Amino acid sequence: MVARTKLTVAYLGDGFSGWQLQDRVRTVQGELEASLRKLADGRRIVVVGAGRTDAGVHAAAQVAHVDLPDGIPPRVLPRLLNARLADDVRVLSAVRVPDHFHAIRSALGKHYAYRIRWNEPDFPWQGLRSAVLPRPTHPELLEQICDQLPGRRDWASFTVPDAARRSTVRTIYRVTPVWRRSGLELHVFGEGFLRYQVRRMVGALLDAGSGKLTTADILGLLESPSPGAPLYTAPARGLSLERVYYRASPSLTAAPGSEPAHSGPSS
Repeated sequence: MVARTKLTVAYLGDGFSGWQLQDRVRTVQGELEASLRKLADGRRIVVVGAGRTDAGVHAAAQVAHVDLPDGIPPRVLPRLLNARLADDVRVLSAVRVPDHFHAIRSALGKHYAYRIRWNEPDFPWQGLRSAVLPRPTHPELLEQICDQLPGRRDWASFTVPDAARRSTVRTIYRVTPVWRRSGLELHVFGEGFLRYQVRRMVGALLDAGSGKLTTADILGLLESPSPGAPLYTAPARGLSLERVYYRASPSLTAAPGSEPAHSGPSS
């Protein structure tokens, strides 16, 4: 007998070639499955993640589900896995869920954060999840465009051609800039995201804030979608998956920082 278990996982993306299992490269899914295989006497346990974060992208609360043998109780799983995993990936929690729970199909939405610093950090650990980029010269334009992005739209211009073979329509609930003395955080809440979508959204916002793009330019890309449009893709280092929302989760429109720092999404 097996039991479905939901994992909440955090990782620094720099040392991984993304989430998804690949041959001959290190991935988060691969590391988790290798550790679970040791616990299951060599039998492969497939880890299904809520999203495929790209190489270099981090997660504060990625969600995955696994079907575990009854002999592995969820309450001890984080300790057992973390003892076998490297320091750049941690299992934060493991809870039993109904068999119909699915990390991808049950998800209602996601929250990504993009962190920017204006200057190189004084201490090496301060820059682990942020990109060093120029300060916008027209921050008011950046904020104005943030207000115009929410809605259900075709985001093909904000992905790449090979990712645009299926529907590229997605709903964005909110884009919120949080200005800090040392930099900027951009919080993006949506039902789901295309490959590179958030990083290209951030790139477009930064270019608008620096006068390289106008509001009309960005709205034109939404009104006349063009996969692989020539947009700046912000570096992966600044992007983190902050939360995946499920039934009974806090509102997707909650203000950034109002959610518990390390609690996993409700199931």
